[in-house]
Amino acid sequence: MLSRIAESLFWIGRYLERADDTARILDVHLQMLLEDPALPEVEACRGLLAVMGLEPAADEQVDRTVVLDRLAYDGLYPSAIVGSLTAARENARRARETISTDLWQAVNTTFIGLDRVRLQATTAHDFLAYVRERTSLVAGIAEETMSRDDAWRFLILGRNLERADMTARLVATSTISAAVPSWTALLRSCGAYESYLRTYRGVATDARAAEFLLLDRLFPRSVIHALMAAEQVLEELAPPLERVGIADQSRRLLGRIRTSLEYRALEEVLADVPGEMGRVQRAVSAASDGVARRYFPRSITTAWVEDAS
Repeated sequence: MLSRIAESLFWIGRYLERADDTARILDVHLQMLLEDPALPEVEACRGLLAVMGLEPAADEQVDRTVVLDRLAYDGLYPSAIVGSLTAARENARRARETISTDLWQAVNTTFIGLDRVRLQATTAHDFLAYVRERTSLVAGIAEETMSRDDAWRFLILGRNLERADMTARLVATSTISAAVPSWTALLRSCGAYESYLRTYRGVATDARAAEFLLLDRLFPRSVIHALMAAEQVLEELAPPLERVGIADQSRRLLGRIRTSLEYRALEEVLADVPGEMGRVQRAVSAASDGVARRYFPRSITTAWVEDAS
């Protein structure tokens, strides 16, 4: 497979997952502001922007309109919903000869419908619901129409690296770290609320909510599940030939951070939630860079210089 095609598939997975997760987070965030008039809107909005990597200026007035403009409607910022779906569509266009026609049409139709849905939506919830439904549809079409070859593996690798990063960002804002969102908002943002209630028989505590999103091996949006899935894909892309250790730097990074969470007592992990999640995000970022260096090498440009003689 050409490295440019592999790179496009990798980023399709990341951008679609980013749009989906951002829509979930924004939907729950706006719902919280509506349900709890006592919740300080400025503080909650500033905290959300900071978690999403957009630290506002100290004197900037931030409200839900600013949050939506930056995290939902900005077409130039690749971490915003519209920006993510625009980038996903562009990468799908580049990989047009590799992905299925159904998958291309689903991605392209989702992108084309963004402006129409935004204009027709009576509330931001309608727009966010459209994004969630369409990204789920795209994921389902990819699941049903793509062969389980390297193209599929790069798509899934990007999806799971992004999922681990986004869930880690969200867990870092839990009430355990004395931030604004409650455990119910945390679970709903990840689409985990019903699964959590079934798993723990309706017993709701902050510690168990964090445990579920961090360490549950069966829930697909948990940090551990996403890290395990990414490791498995890396192993399938390059089966280890060495008898000792793991040569793949990205796989080493993911395995190290996974075991640091999986084989420690929950109390140790929860003692410093923001710090632990920061380490997860740094490991995922470094692993993504390692994947890019190994599988998507940039060609060296020849620079012509004038002969000094």
